Amino acid sequence: MEGVYKLFINTFRIALVLILSAARTYGDTIPRGSERPLDWWVGVGINPAYVPSTNDFLDGFNSGDKKINKSLGGEFRFFFRYNPETRQGMLYPGLYQGVSIGMTTFNASQVLGNPASLTAFQGAPIFRMGSKVWFGYEWRFGMAFGWKHEDYMDNINGVISTSVTAHMGLSAKFHFQVSDRVELSAGAEAAHFSNGHTSWPNGGVNSIGLVMGAAYSLNSPKPQRKAPAALIEEADRGRWFLDVMAFGAWRTRVVAVGEDATPVLCRGKFPVAGCQIAGMRRLNRFVALGPSLDFQWDQSAGLADYWVDGFDTDDVRFYQPPFSKQISLGISGRAELTMPIFSLNVGIGYDFVNPKGNKAFYQSLALKTFVTKNLYLNVGYRVGSFKDPQNLMLGLGVRL
Repeated sequence: MEGVYKLFINTFRIALVLILSAARTYGDTIPRGSERPLDWWVGVGINPAYVPSTNDFLDGFNSGDKKINKSLGGEFRFFFRYNPETRQGMLYPGLYQGVSIGMTTFNASQVLGNPASLTAFQGAPIFRMGSKVWFGYEWRFGMAFGWKHEDYMDNINGVISTSVTAHMGLSAKFHFQVSDRVELSAGAEAAHFSNGHTSWPNGGVNSIGLVMGAAYSLNSPKPQRKAPAALIEEADRGRWFLDVMAFGAWRTRVVAVGEDATPVLCRGKFPVAGCQIAGMRRLNRFVALGPSLDFQWDQSAGLADYWVDGFDTDDVRFYQPPFSKQISLGISGRAELTMPIFSLNVGIGYDFVNPKGNKAFYQSLALKTFVTKNLYLNVGYRVGSFKDPQNLMLGLGVRL
């Protein structure tokens, strides 16, 4: 009985030590971003811009005989910063992310409309010039709705052939902290509107111009805290991770057929599917680099060799090529900006297996949105030789 009593006492002592140790560990643990109130902001922005004439449609060859060379955009923004007492707030000071609702006019509503946009955005300081002024970047990605597109058989709209397009932007801005609650910003922004080659034509609209804004904090923000050295050391420690992502999309295809190699738009949409396996080395909390093995199947690839002779260009038809003639397999080098919630990934690669007539040299840009620590949504776009549109990459990935 005495032995049982001693065993009970010793067990109780060990349990007490473990509980007190866990309590001390919990007390010393820096909370994560979701464990403290966020710093919420609202703001407005304006963007007067120049639209370069990248095709004849913008240069005035349209149904309105209207030269389109300028735009004006306005938006309402809603975003947050992490509490400076949290892990993310200390490791990424000044980082902000949110959503915006806006509208753009090109002073040509009769041929392009006045599209409304819904975008997600994220920005952060690059360097500071004192406690009140800093210079930083911001990217945005979303959708633009309400384009006036026309049937290409009747009146070619050389830039937009769908009512909904992607809206992408990148800006560099100075931020001025007027007070604890008020912030002003000014800089330059480049934007791109495109349907991702899901319809034809797909010339797209580009703009570059000024961007100015004002924002107001809805709750009194707390002063920035310096991150402990141990936290920075742990966050910047180099490590490997593996990203596995599967994607799908649809696209249009123009094929050169006949003895004269006449370019012909194939009817309908063609499915695209693929996967990427990327081994990435995280250099620090901001940047990761690594190689990727990229596989893609494109039902529209390699059609030229399977043209059914005898059908004219108004009713072009093809035999279905073998699966092996419509796949590509390549290796790419990738760089990724790794931030909380979002990561931006760029890649440059070469297909050592590719369908005849396809561009072997390819590039991609993707936005990864992490819905959990290891699961992310992928929205990307692939081009050939930095200029030839290929297809979207809408997928789901896991980080191991």
